[in-house]
Amino acid sequence: MDWYKLAKNREEELIGELRELLQIESVLEEEKATPDAPFGPGPLAALQFMLEKGREQNMTVKNIDNMAGHIEMGQGEELLGILCHVDVVPAGDSSTWTYPPFKGEIVDGKLYARGAIDDKGPTMAAWLAMKLVKDAGIQLNKRVRLIVGSDEESGFRCVDHYFEKEEMPTIGFAPDADFPLINAEKGIAHLVFSQKQAPEEENLFSFTAGKRINMVPETAIAVLNRASGNIGLKFQNFLSENNAEGTLNLEGDRYIITVKGKSAHAMEPEKGCNAAVLLAKFLTTELKVGAGAQFVQFVTDVFYGDHTGKALGFNYFDAMSGETTLNPGLVSFGEKGGVIEVSMRYSVTYPFEEKMTDIQQLMTTKPFVLDVAGDSKPHYVPEDDELVQTLLSVYQKHTKDFSKVLSTGGGTYARVMKKGVAFGMLYPGEPDVAHQADEYVVLENLIKAAAIYAEAIVKLASK
Repeated sequence: MDWYKLAKNREEELIGELRELLQIESVLEEEKATPDAPFGPGPLAALQFMLEKGREQNMTVKNIDNMAGHIEMGQGEELLGILCHVDVVPAGDSSTWTYPPFKGEIVDGKLYARGAIDDKGPTMAAWLAMKLVKDAGIQLNKRVRLIVGSDEESGFRCVDHYFEKEEMPTIGFAPDADFPLINAEKGIAHLVFSQKQAPEEENLFSFTAGKRINMVPETAIAVLNRASGNIGLKFQNFLSENNAEGTLNLEGDRYIITVKGKSAHAMEPEKGCNAAVLLAKFLTTELKVGAGAQFVQFVTDVFYGDHTGKALGFNYFDAMSGETTLNPGLVSFGEKGGVIEVSMRYSVTYPFEEKMTDIQQLMTTKPFVLDVAGDSKPHYVPEDDELVQTLLSVYQKHTKDFSKVLSTGGGTYARVMKKGVAFGMLYPGEPDVAHQADEYVVLENLIKAAAIYAEAIVKLASK
């Protein structure tokens, strides 16, 4: 069966449905959440869109409390799960986009939109793959279930709820990462540093940065009650030294300072430029006493020039999954003091409890306390496992690429399965533009991925 030719013949269908999905602004809106739309109207609309596509194909469709759902085909006791998500992170400052983030413009063979590569493009490639297999009339001895979540970017509440009510796949994959295959996913911890000392009358009035802990903040804003006479010159010199952009304005008797950075995924914070850390670094020259000074000094000491948390002893490396990294994604200071929320991506063999005990002891000497607000343990499937080897063989057949399996600091739905891996669809050598302005998917790669997923379904569900 020439799966690539079959996918290519349905390119217009694939792109058309993907553009429809991309035009749904499926960003979490807690303030608009209701019992009928638990993550807000956008994620619900995207979920309903996918489930309706399943009904149109006369497949079995089920909606689990408007949080997640599935589209199923085939027969058999065992279940192959393909886990995708249709929610997206915020677009951020739209002025940083060349093309509108929720339109789906096609330029030079690339389709630009928030979610194009994370994860609406891969979702639609997997969906076309299911349709290709169904239309080919291939007999399967496992059921194949496309499981669609709507809260992946904010904590997996959707699939956690889904698996409270639905069966766990026997095996599965998540098309939400890199080819050739990811068999090791780092642990993901949500850390919260809270300041012990509440501020009194002082220079720093407020500090805000970040939209999500899994994104590198691209903008940070500080409001000062007072400033030194030469603050403007110092600020311009700082921006120049750090190759950064920003503004300083006097509004009434307060100084408003804004720094621009570059957004990136928290799994690779080194690919971005953290505006919060930059602004904190600058303010250490302006603030000398009080809670505000402690706040910016702590941010600078722990995060400036280092993504591994070495200053507090978080750093750890293993050959299986690489370096442990920290991303201060939500950083704020106000009347109750400073709060820094961090997405920590820790290595598969990381001694988490031991490390946390040591760091908590160290924190007794610091102006902040540390709480672990959430922890998703690492996930690993051995390279010699049949699932891994089958998927690798399919990928290699279609690409002639024999790259080694990978690890990731990102968290995919593969980690919620008893036996699951992340399988594409970013190809080796492609830039990872997830969570960035001008996110895009290469259309030719989308078609190739649909062919790979179709053959993977046949190989895994007809054994």
